[in-house]
Amino acid sequence: MLRISMALLWALAWAGTAQAFCGFYVAKADGSLYNQSSKVVFVRDGNRSVITTSSDYRGAAKDFAIIIPTPKVLKREQVGTVTPETITHLDSYTAPRLVEYNDYDPCPQGYSEPVAEPMVVVEEAAGGLFRRKEEPIYRRADALGVKIKGKFAVGTYDILILAAEQSDGLSEFLTGEGYKLPDGAEGVLGDYIKMGMKFFVAKVNLDRHNASEVKELPPLQISFRSRKFMLPIQLGKLNSGGAQDALFFMLTRKGRVESANYPVNMLPSNFDIPSFVEEDFGGFYKALFAKAALSWGGIVTEYAWDIQWCDPCAADPLSREELEELGVHWLRNGDNPAKDVYVTRLHARYTKGQMQKDIAFRVTNNRENFQGRYVMNHPFVGDVSCEGGKKYVEGLRLRLRKEVVQLSDVTGWAARDVERMVRATVPRGYW
Repeated sequence: MLRISMALLWALAWAGTAQAFCGFYVAKADGSLYNQSSKVVFVRDGNRSVITTSSDYRGAAKDFAIIIPTPKVLKREQVGTVTPETITHLDSYTAPRLVEYNDYDPCPQGYSEPVAEPMVVVEEAAGGLFRRKEEPIYRRADALGVKIKGKFAVGTYDILILAAEQSDGLSEFLTGEGYKLPDGAEGVLGDYIKMGMKFFVAKVNLDRHNASEVKELPPLQISFRSRKFMLPIQLGKLNSGGAQDALFFMLTRKGRVESANYPVNMLPSNFDIPSFVEEDFGGFYKALFAKAALSWGGIVTEYAWDIQWCDPCAADPLSREELEELGVHWLRNGDNPAKDVYVTRLHARYTKGQMQKDIAFRVTNNRENFQGRYVMNHPFVGDVSCEGGKKYVEGLRLRLRKEVVQLSDVTGWAARDVERMVRATVPRGYW
């Protein structure tokens, strides 16, 4: 029996300026931090949507399946695949990042304020299958009130495009075809049937997959036109064993994408943190995000910027070829993608009982830059006996105490524990 992939079943969709500085990126908080996470790339231009979905699915290929409610019947030319590396690149490029500086020696030049110089980067953290409608599958579908609107192959996937009159008939048909539906699926399917939605259903063809040189399942991509720009998330919550994380990468011509029916928190950003955080940047970021996301389930903006500009960059900007692979169709020869492609990274977290309405989105003209950025300033280690050095130590003590309070506030960590870690990592006499 085929198991609906937990991270993908949740389904898909209709689709202050940061100051520039020369910091050095040393770690990032990308999607690999989360065990139950999906990544969805939306390219939205007017009523045109191109949607690419990827997940952290790690099971056997025979157990993979996905069901996506769509507003319209999709044709073969509207379905494709994308190389996984392109999604990974976009994730890395927009991920919240940690940068570091070294304080200058305060004695040779005298002291005014603790200043910094960049240091070297450390290792990163982390063909068709159309057949005659006399086939048994068509007769079974007709008997259950299910219409097979399309049946074709895309790479190693077998695709069905379905329309249904009743959720019980659709559930029985899918079960008969080997799909193991989670408890509660029939009710949720019924809600989408009432909305007039169709269903994009994909599973892996094992013969073609085993014959392929590439064993990783590529992300699926669909495209269509619809005035509605939203994300049906209710199916996927049925399989959730806890909180689910979803990363939405929204690419537009105009500017930032926002949720139209849920509040969106801005990620706490652009502040100094103690240097011990470098040893567990992933743990720091998980705690920070958990506090930033609303307790009832929420959405947080992690990044918003022109696609070919960042400061500092956690990865190289995406190439024109990668942007076009994701569905950016409006670039002309000689165009600068930074001028016409704006990326918003939204991070949603929810459990079964949270966010009972599907997420609606809107495109805005807001092109203000924002990024999740955290700065380590490593204290100077050496002779600080001069007058400037004494003033430096006084200023450093104030800075370290401020970092303790700030870190405790944004993560919820006990201030005494943060202070203990700082004391263990700074030179004696600096606290």
